[in-house]
This record gives sequence, structure tokens and C-alpha cells, in this order.
Amino acid sequence: MEKEDLKVLNKGEEEEMELQGYRLCRWRLALVGLGVLCTGGFLLLLLYWMPEWCVKSTCTRTTARDAEVVLLRSTDEFRRWFLARVRVMLAPGRNPFHSLETQTTSPSSPSCPFSSPPLANGHTQHPSEDGPAQELIRKYADYQPTQIRYFTFHSTKYYWNDEVQNFDVLTGLEDLQVSCSTLHSEHSAGLTRNQQEYRRLFFGVNEIAVKVPSVFKLLIKEVLNPFYIFQLFSVILWSADEYYYYAVAILFMSVISIATSLYTIKKQYIMLHDMVATHSTVRVSVCRANKEIEEMLSTDLVPGDVMVIPSNGTIMPCDAVLVSGTCIVNESMLTGESVPVTKTNLPDPLPGERGEETDSAYNIEEHKRHTLFCGTHVIQTRFYTGDLVKAVVVRTGFSTAKGQLVRSILYPKPTDFKLYRDAYLFLLCLVAVAGIGFVYSIVLSILNKVPAKTIIIESLDIITITVPPALPAAMTAGIVYAQRRLKLLGIFCISPQRINICGQINLVCFDKTGTLTEDGLDLWGIQRVENGSFHLSEENAYKENLVKSQFVACMATCHSLTKIEGQLSGDPLDLKMFEATGWILDEATEEETSLHNRIMPTVVQPPKQLLPPVPAVSPEQDMELYELASAYEIGIVRQFPFSSGLQRMCVVARLLGEKRMDAYTKGAPEMVTSLCKKETVPENFAEVLESYTKQGFRVIALAHRRLESKLTWHKVQNINRDHIEANMEFLGLIIMQNKLKAETPAVLQDLHQASIRTVMVTGDNMLTAISVARDCGMIPPQDTVIIADALPPHDGHTAKITWRYADKPSKISNLEEVNISLGDVCHIDEPKKQELYHFAMNGKSFAVISEHFPDMLQKLVLHGTVFARMAPDQKTQLIEALQGVDYFVGMCGDGANDCGALKRAHGGISLSELEASVASPFTSKTPNISCVPSLIREGRAALITSFCVFKFMALYSIIQYISVTLLYSILSNLGDFQFLFIDIAIILLIVFTMSLNPAWKELVSRRPPSGLISGPLLFSVLTQILICLGFQTITFLWVRQQPWYTVWTPLTDACNMSSHINASDHNGTEVDDHNIKNYENTSLFYVSSFQYLVVAIVFSKGKPFRQPSYKNWPFVLSALILYIFLLFIMFHPVKGIDDFLEIVCVPFEWRVKLFLIILVNAVVSVVVETFILDIVLWKLVFSRDKQGSFGVTPVASTPQGGLDLCAYKCLTRLCCPSKMTPKARYMHLAQELRVDPDWPPKPTTTTEAKSRPENGSTYQIMLNS
Repeated sequence: MEKEDLKVLNKGEEEEMELQGYRLCRWRLALVGLGVLCTGGFLLLLLYWMPEWCVKSTCTRTTARDAEVVLLRSTDEFRRWFLARVRVMLAPGRNPFHSLETQTTSPSSPSCPFSSPPLANGHTQHPSEDGPAQELIRKYADYQPTQIRYFTFHSTKYYWNDEVQNFDVLTGLEDLQVSCSTLHSEHSAGLTRNQQEYRRLFFGVNEIAVKVPSVFKLLIKEVLNPFYIFQLFSVILWSADEYYYYAVAILFMSVISIATSLYTIKKQYIMLHDMVATHSTVRVSVCRANKEIEEMLSTDLVPGDVMVIPSNGTIMPCDAVLVSGTCIVNESMLTGESVPVTKTNLPDPLPGERGEETDSAYNIEEHKRHTLFCGTHVIQTRFYTGDLVKAVVVRTGFSTAKGQLVRSILYPKPTDFKLYRDAYLFLLCLVAVAGIGFVYSIVLSILNKVPAKTIIIESLDIITITVPPALPAAMTAGIVYAQRRLKLLGIFCISPQRINICGQINLVCFDKTGTLTEDGLDLWGIQRVENGSFHLSEENAYKENLVKSQFVACMATCHSLTKIEGQLSGDPLDLKMFEATGWILDEATEEETSLHNRIMPTVVQPPKQLLPPVPAVSPEQDMELYELASAYEIGIVRQFPFSSGLQRMCVVARLLGEKRMDAYTKGAPEMVTSLCKKETVPENFAEVLESYTKQGFRVIALAHRRLESKLTWHKVQNINRDHIEANMEFLGLIIMQNKLKAETPAVLQDLHQASIRTVMVTGDNMLTAISVARDCGMIPPQDTVIIADALPPHDGHTAKITWRYADKPSKISNLEEVNISLGDVCHIDEPKKQELYHFAMNGKSFAVISEHFPDMLQKLVLHGTVFARMAPDQKTQLIEALQGVDYFVGMCGDGANDCGALKRAHGGISLSELEASVASPFTSKTPNISCVPSLIREGRAALITSFCVFKFMALYSIIQYISVTLLYSILSNLGDFQFLFIDIAIILLIVFTMSLNPAWKELVSRRPPSGLISGPLLFSVLTQILICLGFQTITFLWVRQQPWYTVWTPLTDACNMSSHINASDHNGTEVDDHNIKNYENTSLFYVSSFQYLVVAIVFSKGKPFRQPSYKNWPFVLSALILYIFLLFIMFHPVKGIDDFLEIVCVPFEWRVKLFLIILVNAVVSVVVETFILDIVLWKLVFSRDKQGSFGVTPVASTPQGGLDLCAYKCLTRLCCPSKMTPKARYMHLAQELRVDPDWPPKPTTTTEAKSRPENGSTYQIMLNS
């Protein structure tokens, strides 16, 4: 049953989860209740932390259909557990799109997708759902109410669906899979009031509710964190042991920590709430089924409502598809692009044209050019012949685009980072050590007949010594300081935990336009085509002889520009192109439209000075010419907006006075030429295009077609664009220049020198992208670029990849090709010379390779440098593919279309300060990529600081543990004020100042380790533990061997000369209850106090990731003061201080010996950490973790590097004689590919898949003759 009834929710999506059904069990609940009472509430805490245990201990398994509680588990790498309570709702119908008028009176039958069995399981209806449902049921009293089961998880409702026998999400109108024509015919009339109320039962209120939790709720959630519970336990224990001072100090720190955390969380909730709440409730007009227009609040909208978009614009309260009219929308909230976008009405194919292609099912992604998204700002609307601009609501609430964005912020994926996983492992090790001490102290105390209360307190005290309660505060300090430094650099962070992860980044993806290059494009020139051949290139189109040419008419009309408050606005490329013509754009008023048969929304005309001057001929002719010239204007009849999928835009326009209309198209040259008559495209088109793209120019092609006179205005409004974009005449090319930002080459050079790979991900043309990559130094001049063109399977042929070398001679017909059919390349284990090559591919090839060559994709991303024509979701997939081979990926984009990738990357930096940056962990004020090295440097510094602090805190607890364990053996302990001095004066002061080291000024090629469980760090911690243990044990044993040593009493003080005379009388003197004052205690206190300081200095690493410690003056000053103070009280005892710290006077010669022990300890610690670890082991053995060792990112060799390599080889042969396998998958792949003779693919081999019955396929390599 376990296997059978394991359901999968959201299959194939990001939020995929496994679901198990459970039913509450009374006897189990009673047992758990008893357990909670017996453990004083601790069991309840444990069940709160572990939802899986909570459900399994209080419930029994049942089918998902009958479940009262569902246990959910994410299928991602985190495998997190969640629980949700199943509720039951009564409704008069089966599903939201069910027609109430046609409902039968039968009870729920198996065909009802969202129905459930009757209420027989002791369920109670959810009271909050009761009201509106009962009202509707009363209206339809004859109908049998249906019971619908559902649960809510992460602001999404999952309803039980009998058809699929699983819980399902109701998205909206898309669930019906309606075609475009059906949307127009059946859904554009509107809903009745009853239908609307009925649908609201399922879809709920249309609002994105970000509830700001009360301070009390947040406090409870924060306080129930395991660390704070442990701190509470420690404070209670210390209070029982009368150790009040440190208990108060820890309590004070915890209160400050909790208060800061609460303030930050509350502030973020309020910010998000304010961002969402702005304009979330507006008054809207909806069309009712009886053709009435009704005003209502946007919160009442449901999918299927028809909303009237006001002419003066609005903020969209839902996702809706336009069925009539046009809107100009600012979508910066979603895309980060502040450029207004034109949205046109959804095409309604004529009955005769409704095929599969022309009348596809409405899809929000495919039809986004016709969809108005929630949260976007409709600036203005355009209507034709007095019609209203209408839109059908498709999604509401959290199902909308804005709702999904808010959900991703409210419920982020946990940050998976080795440091945090290792930290818990390390703490478990400390707990194990504490366990040993716990048992040891109990056994020792029982043997010495110590009272039970003392045994309990002292044995539990060992645990609080070994697992330091101040650890969370200490770890947070470094991140807080790094966040503050980033703020000073103009980088704002909304996810501080990511700062540490940025220290591991070894690959950065960059968007091109607006990130590597300037945002705007400049017109470099034009190259017109006449009679199938190119003219010479011209600087601009602002010429008298071109004013009436089709080329300039296309430049003037084929755009989506609009006037907002008298200013032209729209896509920057369109703006530059239109400005280059010098023409004037007028959005016609109603009076002006009387010149035309139908309404022309936009008119363009050339400036008067460009029109031909009036020739000196007869007066009659003059008048005709003048009239013709003054009336030269073109009206734009219909726009087909730019689509990244189609890579082009098209307009239908008409010259004033002409009966026939013209179609103009502009777009990607390869796409536009495929729509043109072959005879109009010059023969040397490919060479001319390649010459421009290789120089890094952005090239746009123009085309034109005279339309048939039978195409009237009304027919044009409903025609499919495929009918218009065919048999066109090629007009020529517009060449735009996209300049590199001044900072780009230097930053990329810095990253390259630091062995950090750089990758370009752009929506631009492939060759332009390769050229920009060469210009900015991403691809060095001598390296080869291999373009991968992948073709999907067709006509019975398998998928194949055609390789071509981008920099080979430009004749495309002579390009050497190699085809790799479905499958992989076979391996021959022999080393070969490393070649420097880069792969480039476009979005279509990336999609084919992802689907049909998943193994090949891993090899391609290893050297893939340019990914062109990538859609937003493909950018995210690329980030995932790179993370799949163990890269730590950074992503830098300007916010436009990069939201998904910025969120998915380990460190996403948005260069846009618009609302879309909410999705990005980091936002930079400086709009160039110079923030990337700064972030990585600060990340490395923060990561090393975390390691330093963690190592120091671990050593602090172990040093104190050693001292206490040694003292327990003589039934002694450290005094309260000794603990207080160590814990506050030494530890807290050092921890909070050692985190202040700023980042090193440049990036180095070495990366810090990613986790605590790594060679160098374990070696460092273990050696220091052994050193401290050794010197404390020597001190403890040596003091007992001294000639003056005796059991200390006030009368037998070694400083008191008469001590030996009165030694026999010490029984009569008062002895310390806790036996704190003794020679062992004093000696260990001095040695251990210096050990804390030595370890702090040794662990406080500077170069190459942080500034040296001597530049951190608060730390230096703190350490210096403590050293002076300790040396002073050691060599010059002050009675007041000695009494306070409960230390005893020892002979001077023993103080000198102690000083020598401390000195030797310091020297040994420094030598082991600095010389053996940093120079010998790290450089020569642990450096195999560097990328450069495996040829992934070649770094310039140096004589020192050569010496290191020789020594490295010798040491690795000694240490690791077996074949070494790198940890990261990309290194492992690089090693495999270095000995693969068929990699990279060469233009002389073809690899084809041949079927083989036993395991699928084999490969045959053929050499081309």
C-alpha cells in the first residue's frame, strides 16, 4: 500500500511533491499526549521540528482519497517534509466550470472530477467556507450538494480530482484548454452573477494576500529554533549552578539576536505586503451575460469574467487575455523592462481557417503578446469604431504571474550549501565528544560519591561547554559585516545567507545587452537592396532621394512606438530606427480620422524639408505637386507585435489616398529572408550578413509586400499573420551598433585570471554574440569557436548535431561538417594535447540537445561560452545544467527576462533597481558588471570569516572541555568568574572583532574550500586540538611534579613562606566547597587563556581572501589588551583580581615555566598552521581542488607554478598512489575528455547511432575521405 498510494503532485514542475494520506488515530494521539507530559513538552518540540514524525506518530496510513492529513515531501535534493490538513467544502456543482443549470440531482458519481464520497470519516466542514456555499445551495435547493475535499499548501489550493485519482491545482481558464476561437465565441460575453459566485467558491477571492504575521507569532516561530532552545536549556542549567553572569550575557545576546531577526523578518513582510497591496484592490467594470456593464471590486473577479479596460489605463488586478482592442502596457514589475509593450487582441480565426495551427488552445506563454499580466500597468488603450477594450480573466490570486513571483519570495527554496550541512555534522561530532565527557563525569562523580544534584549539573554542564551556545550569534556576525560592506559598495542584499555561497562562485553567466554592452543601440548604417543586389552601405536614411522609398517607409512604420504624454516611447531599437528617418508620428484623434474610410490609430509622415522642393514649372503642375507632397502620410492599420518565438514583427499600413495596403516586416535576417521571394534576396546575402555580425553589429532585415485590393480594413483586422508574411520583397539591412561598456573587458580579464569561467547568455544573434565575446575577451583571439546546430528528429531520422567552425572561411557552402547522431562518443584511454575551444549554440539547438542528447549537454556546457537566442526559461535551464555538473554559478543580468535565472543561480545580481530585482538575491546600484568581482571578493572574505569563526568556536569549546575534564579528575572545576572572563572578555570580544577583516583587494585563482569537512580545515582543527591537549596535559602533570606542590589551602599557599611549617594544620582551615582554588586550576587557567588568543590569531587568516589581521585594528587592539592583562596578572599578582578570578599564588619560577609552555605552544601552533598547512599541504596536496589542474580554465604558467607542479606530483604519488578522481563533476568530465580522441568534434568524422538489441545503441566512427 505504501508504494501504491504514493501520489505525485505537480509532476515535472519545480514544486513536484510526493503525497501520502493519513487518518488521525485516537490511541496514538493519547500516547503522544502522555509522552509530551512525561518529557515536559520536549516531545512536542521534537514533533514541531519533524513534521514526518508528527504525522506518523499520531496517524495511520490510508488512501489519499480518504485522508484527513496529507504528508508531503519535495522531490528536489532537499527532500523536505510538510504536512497539511484536508478540509471538506460543500458546493452545488462538481467543478468550477460546471454549468449549474444543467446539473442532475444525483449524488456524486465517479464521473464528477472534483467530487468526493459522503462525509463518513468524522470530517467537519470548514466553517469559513460555509457561508457562501450554503447561500448558493439554497438558491439551487433541488440539487444534491457535492462534497469537495481539498487542502491548502503554500497559498495554493489542491482539490481532489476523481478522474485522475489525485489532488490537482485549479489554475484558471486554461484548465479548460479552450481554443482561441472558443474564447471569442463562448467566453467573451461574460458570466452571470450566480456563475461568478459559484466559481469564487473554487478560485477564492482574487487577491495576493501577504499576511504580515503578528510579532507574537514570529517570536514563537523564532524562539522554537533548536539553537535558541539549547540556549534556553543552557541558561536554566547555569542558573541552577549559580553561574548567573554568563547566563545573563547569553540571554542578553539571544534577546538582541531574536529582536534583530524579528525586526528584519517583519520589515521584509511589510515591504512585500506593501508592494503587493499597492493597487491590488481596484474598482473594475465587468460585462454580464445579459450585456450589462457592472461595476465591482477586483477582489470579486473569477476566471471567465469579462473585464472592460478603461481608456485612461489601470493596474491589472489579474491575468486576462485581450479579446478586443489594443493596450500599451508597462511590464517592469515582471520583466524589469521599463519599455512600454503593445498588446493586441487575441486572433479570432475565421471559420474556414480554423486548423490546428491557426486555432491552437490558448496558452499564457504562447499568447503572452495578447495577455495582460497582473501587476502590470496599462498606460493607455486603443479602441476601434467605438468598441470597448475587453479582456477575459484567465487567472486570479496566487495563480497569476505576479502571484507566482510573490509565492517564490514567500516560500523560497532553502539555500543548499556544504558549509551549513557540514556545520551540523561538526556540531554532531561535538555532541559526541560531549557525550563522552558526560559519561566520564558521571562515572567519576559516582566513584567519588558526589551528591546527585552536583552530578546532574556538572555532567550537563559538560554539554553546554562542548556545544557553545554563542555559536549562532558568532556565525551571523561575519555575514552582517559583509552585508554592511556590500552596502557601501552599492550592492544591496535581500538574502544574506547567499553571501557565503558567492565566495564559491567559479562560473558567471552574463546577459549581453545592457549588461556587457550599452543598453541602447546606435544606427551605424543601412544597406539597401534593389533588383536583387546590394547598394553600397549608407550612413543614414535621412535623405531627400529616399523619403518616398519603401525602405524608409518600412523604417517609419514597422515598430511598436507610441506617444505617452507627448513623448515617443517604446523599444529602444525601434526608437533609434524611427529617429534615424526624421519622420513624425501622430496618434490620430477622432476628428483626423474623417480623412480615412476607417479609423487609423497611428499616422507617420516625413518632415516638410525632406519632401521634394516645388519645381519651377507651370502653376497648375506646381499646385498638384504641392498637394501631393503635403499629403504624404502613412497610416498603420494593424500591428503584429514582435515575437521572440517568430523573431520578427509586421505591420499593415496604407499610404494616404492609396486603395491597396502594404505589409512591412522587420526582424532577424535569417527569418526575414525565409519569407521573401528568392529572386529579391542578393546572392551574396550570407557573406554580407556574416561580415557585419563578425564585427559585432546587430543586423535587422526589412521586407515589404503590396497586398491585394480585396483585403479590406475589416479583413485585415482578423487575418492571420502567416497570410501576410509570405512572398515578400527583400528591402535590405539596418546595421545597429551595440557598444561594449567601458568596464566590461577589464572585469572579464580579472575573472579569467581568477580562474572563474565566463559565459554569455543572450537573446541576440549568434554571430553578433560571438563577436562581442571576442571583443570583450571572453573568447581569446587564438581560440576556436565551434557552433553546434542541432536538428530535432524528423521523417524517421534521429536527432543530429551539425558542427561548424565559426572562424573558418566565410563561404557557407564550403563549411566542413560533422554529424553526430543520437548517442555519445566512445572513449579511448590515451592522453592528447589540450586544445583551446569554445562551443556556441542558439536556443533551438539548446532545446534539442537538452531533450535528445542529455549526456552530450554536460560535455558542451563544460566549454560552452556563447548561448544565443535564448528564451527566459532556457536561461534558467542553462543555469540548472551548469549546476548539474557541480559549478557554483553566478548570474548577472539587467533584470529583463533574467528573473528566473537570477533566482536559480547561486548568486544572482540584478543591475536593475526595478521591482523585478525582488527576485534577485543581490541588486547593484552601479549599472555595470564591476559589481561581480566585488561580490565574489566579499563572498570569499565572508566564507573564510565563517570558517575562522567556526574553527575558533570549536577550538574554544574543546580547549574549555579539556580544562574542565582534567580538573574533574581531581574533583575541581573552573570558577564562575574564570568562565565569565573566558566567555565574555576573551571569546565574545575576539569573535566579534576577528570577523571585521575586509576582503582582499584582488581576486586570486585559488578558491576557498566549500565545506568544513575538507582536508585543510580538518587538518587545521585536529592539529590545533592535539597541540592544546598536549600542552594542557603537560601543564597539569608537570605542576604536580613540582617540589613545592601540595594540596592548596589558604595556609599552604606557595607564596607564603611559612606554608611548609603549617602544612600539618591545614585540616582545621575552611576548604572551598567546589575546590576551585588549587594549583592545577590556576596553571590551566593561564595556559588555556593564552591558548584561546593564540588560536584566534592563528585562525584569523588574511591573504589571499581577506586583508591581513594587522589591518583589523579592533581585533589587534583587543588581542593586545588581553595579552598585556594576562601577562600582568601572571607576573604581578594583584590580590583583588586573584580573589575575583579565584586564582592562587604560585612561585615565580613556575610562572616562568608557564610562560615558556605558553611560548612553545604559540610557536608550535603558528608553525603547524602557517608553514605546514598553508605552504606545504594546501599548495601541494589540497590544490587539486582547483579548476586549473584539470584543464577547465587554463591559467598562465609561471616558474613558481612549474616548481609547485613538480612538488605536487611527488607529494601526490606519495600520499595518493591510486588514480585520483576529482570531486566536482565538471573536473571529472574534463579529465575524461582530455583522453578522448574524438573530442572536440572534428570536421573529419561522423558518428552515427546503430541499434543493438542488448543495450540500445553502439557507435560507428567513419572518416570522411
